Amino acid sequence: MELFSLDFFIALANIVFVDLLLAGDNAIVIGMAARNLDVKQQKKAIVLGTLGAVLIRIFATIIVVKLLQIPWLLLVGGLLLLWISVKLLADHQEEENVKAGTSLMAAVWTIIVADAAMGLDNVIAVAGAAQGHTLLVAIGLIISVPIVVWGSTVFIRLIDRFPWIIYFGSAVLAYNAAKMITEEKKIHPFFAESPGLKWTFILIIVAVVLLVGSLLKNAQHRREQQNA
Repeated sequence: MELFSLDFFIALANIVFVDLLLAGDNAIVIGMAARNLDVKQQKKAIVLGTLGAVLIRIFATIIVVKLLQIPWLLLVGGLLLLWISVKLLADHQEEENVKAGTSLMAAVWTIIVADAAMGLDNVIAVAGAAQGHTLLVAIGLIISVPIVVWGSTVFIRLIDRFPWIIYFGSAVLAYNAAKMITEEKKIHPFFAESPGLKWTFILIIVAVVLLVGSLLKNAQHRREQQNA
């Protein structure tokens, strides 16, 4: 992939979209961690916490990108990303038990630790979308993480208003996962010999993820209604 080519910008847009899609809960965590501080300290905590989170996220994602070069790990990463895409539709909540910091540094530390703990799915998804390019990882996360912090509430409202965004996002993740699997060096020649088979496999994977995710989401909704 050439630097700043059309493919480069398409992959960059993919990274930003994926990170925005998966990071809504992380943004909520940031707000909860800083909620006990005064307004000025809240802003400082958000800025410092976000900076720390960005640096850790970039470092962790670059490591995962490198690890995906090891034989069979691209396949494993693809399977993990498939699970993430299903989980996205199942609407798992992660932010419930986050404690608010009572001091600036406590809030900053909470933001960084919570983001690192909750960011594994983001790291795997972004690493898959980066197609092995560490520069894409850095640029994509530098763009998306600040947007998440200051604009996530808008994005969350859009998702609430237009639920199809979640399905589209899950399909994008499933596509990236299926592509990772087909790019695994040990099995890539099999798909390379038959492009039709490759795209059929990708479409089937996307369809299965959307179906399974929808079924799990509906089952969870029924359980919530029964417990209400």
